Amino acid sequence: MPTSPNARHEALRRLFDVLTCPVCHDRLEPADQALRCPRRHTFDIARHGYAGLLTGKQRPAGGDTASMVQARTAFLRTGYFAPLTHTLAGLAAELCPPDGTVLDAGVGTGYHLAAVLDTLPDAAGLGLDTSPHALRRAARIHPRATAAGWDIRRPLPVRSRSVDLVLNVFAPRNSPEFHRVLRPGGALLVVTPAPRHLGELQRHLGLLSVDPAKEERLRRTLSARFQRAHTEAVEYVMPLGAQDIEALSSMGPTAHHLDADVLRRRIALLSTPFETAASFVVSVYWPR
Repeated sequence: MPTSPNARHEALRRLFDVLTCPVCHDRLEPADQALRCPRRHTFDIARHGYAGLLTGKQRPAGGDTASMVQARTAFLRTGYFAPLTHTLAGLAAELCPPDGTVLDAGVGTGYHLAAVLDTLPDAAGLGLDTSPHALRRAARIHPRATAAGWDIRRPLPVRSRSVDLVLNVFAPRNSPEFHRVLRPGGALLVVTPAPRHLGELQRHLGLLSVDPAKEERLRRTLSARFQRAHTEAVEYVMPLGAQDIEALSSMGPTAHHLDADVLRRRIALLSTPFETAASFVVSVYWPR
C-alpha cells in the first residue's frame, strides 16, 4: 500500500514517542545521526538506518549471521511463506487500529512487519532484534517502519502502554515486558512452528526438530499475564527445489549446528521438487 510523505513523517514521529533510553528510560530524540535523551545518553543511528541501543557488554552471543540473513531473504522472496504472512496480516488488521503502533519483537529482516503495515494504512512499526545484519534490512523494509538493536529478553526500551499490537514471530517471548508496553485493548500475536514443520526435511537433512511441548510451554509462559483468545493452524505443503531447500535450511538455528558442505551433500541426495510441510500455530493473546 503506498505511503504518503505525511503519513511516513507522522509514523516516524510517533515511534520516537514510543522509544525510551535503555539507561534512564527517558524520552529519546533524533540528534545528529544519533538518538539522545535529556540526560545526554547517546546512541548512534547506523548508516543503514537502525538505532544501535545495545552496548558491547549487552550484545548476546549467537544471533543471525550475515549468511543466515542472506538465506532468509532469498527464501522469503520465493513466496513459500505467503500463506502464513497473509494470516498474520489479516489478524493484525482486526486487532490493531489503522493508525496504531506495532512492535515486532524479534523482527529479523522485517518481512512480516512490512506485510502487517501494508494492511494498516497509517500505522507505525518498530522492530527490535539483536542481529545487525537483519536490522540493516528491517530498517528499510517499509516507509512507516524503523528498527533498533535490542535483546528482547531484556527490559524493552519502549514506553509503557504505548503499543497497540506486539508481533512475536519465531522469537523469544518476554511476557512481563510485552504486557507492560501494550495499551489497554492491545493484543499479542505469536507465531510458533508446529511439530510437523519441515518434518520431512528434518529426517533427511538432520535439521533441528520442533519440541512437541513447545506450544504448551508457550501457554504456561504467557498465562500469568495473558489470556489466549484465538489460535489457528496454518499448514500446507511446499514443493521445494534444491536452492530453496538450502536457503530454508540455512536461515534458522540449524545454521549454527550443521556444516554448510554437509548440508549441500545431503541436499544433493534428494529428488526435487521435494515436498515438505510448512506448519505453524498462530495465536492471539489479550493482556489480563
